[in-house]
Amino acid sequence: MSKINDPQDQKKKQGFWSLGSLFDNYQVGSPGKYISREFQDFGYRLAAELDDLEHKSLYIKLAKNEDRGLLEAARSFVIDADHARSKPRLFMWKLQQLKAGKGP
Repeated sequence: MSKINDPQDQKKKQGFWSLGSLFDNYQVGSPGKYISREFQDFGYRLAAELDDLEHKSLYIKLAKNEDRGLLEAARSFVIDADHARSKPRLFMWKLQQLKAGKGP
């Protein structure tokens, strides 16, 4: 009989993973309250990426009311900025620029 959980067998197999192991390393942080909608999850993740959990309700509201493409573009801009003094401020500035149609 072969062992299913043997680490040597796991290294040999490069193809499929067990369904239970797909989310083993998935951890963003627990929001502390129930999240029942997708936009709430997106807003919370955005606040966590910007290190601004104090204002997570703002990001949840933005995720609910604003165009997702604009939010993703502003998020990508902030993630690419290496030496930003304030990620939340840069995010809001870029979002304002994108909404005005001044940026790519």
